[in-house]
Amino acid sequence: MPATETPIWQQELWGALRASGVQQVAYVPDAGHSHAIREAIADPHITDVVLTTEEEGVAVVAGAWLGGQRAALLMQSSGVGNCVNMFSLLDSCRFPFLALVTMRGEYAEFNPWQGPMGRATEDALKLMGINVLRADTPDDVAETVSAAADAAFLAGERVAVLIGQRLIGRKIWKKDSK
Repeated sequence: MPATETPIWQQELWGALRASGVQQVAYVPDAGHSHAIREAIADPHITDVVLTTEEEGVAVVAGAWLGGQRAALLMQSSGVGNCVNMFSLLDSCRFPFLALVTMRGEYAEFNPWQGPMGRATEDALKLMGINVLRADTPDDVAETVSAAADAAFLAGERVAVLIGQRLIGRKIWKKDSK
């Protein structure tokens, strides 16, 4: 596959979000979510919201619901730690919530700073009352995102889909050659 070709699973992820009726996508820029972010920016029916920090996205998703729209938060596992206090809003107000979380600190991680939060992400989400699903193979992605969206938007649940680092691909540190 050429380096510029988008993997099918990323296209299917975006298709599942669109099929679920998502109208707003909040995100901190992340390579693992780059296809969905590009699609959100290009889609005139989607409001894309660039965040300065992930916890702002919890408020964006809650505000979208209050305004009659469906929203998804895209973030990296390292951002989950930034959101723990804001997750209280979801539980206290019973807001539905859909987050797609690209994992770091797992398969072939080169950055030791990513390890602790990568190991704690699932437990942190569960402790805050968020149901956790995982997508670790290309065949898992579309169905898992679709099921999570149904749980959030039809059943009013709080759901995060963890997208495994092996699926996203190895991160490679490129040393500057100056």
